[in-house]
Amino acid sequence: MSHFLGEFDCKLDAKGRMMVPAGLKKQLPGAETEGLVINRGFEKHLVIYTRKEWDKIVDDLNKLNQYEKKTREFIRYFTRGASELSLDSANRVLLPKQLLEYAGIGADVILSCQFNKIEVWAKDAYDQALDNEPENFANLAEEVMGKLGKANNE
Repeated sequence: MSHFLGEFDCKLDAKGRMMVPAGLKKQLPGAETEGLVINRGFEKHLVIYTRKEWDKIVDDLNKLNQYEKKTREFIRYFTRGASELSLDSANRVLLPKQLLEYAGIGADVILSCQFNKIEVWAKDAYDQALDNEPENFANLAEEVMGKLGKANNE
């Protein structure tokens, strides 16, 4: 599977429709037939998945023990608001109003590709999140990715 790549500035029209940028559309060849799913992110943003990727996530959720209260709560919160998206003839998607409100998204939107998903942020929230980048990014990289090197050397 190839991963999504790029960061895109977008605008929503008055109805909440967003034009899918050409550079991103090229990375979504099956979007017209398979569809997309949008959901709430862990922070105050939204996440778009291909239908195939969403189905993998749902399969993983279905393997969890739903007799455990924390599991049920997680599934409930994680899937809350999940909605199908479809491209119209003008390559636009209509983003659900309730999800836009959750993420505080107005007219200016940033799409940030992250491997198998596309994060959808209010531009000001995205800029603020990135303004909080650690002063020494190398230390964070070592802390997170350094473990990967150890696991491969063992």
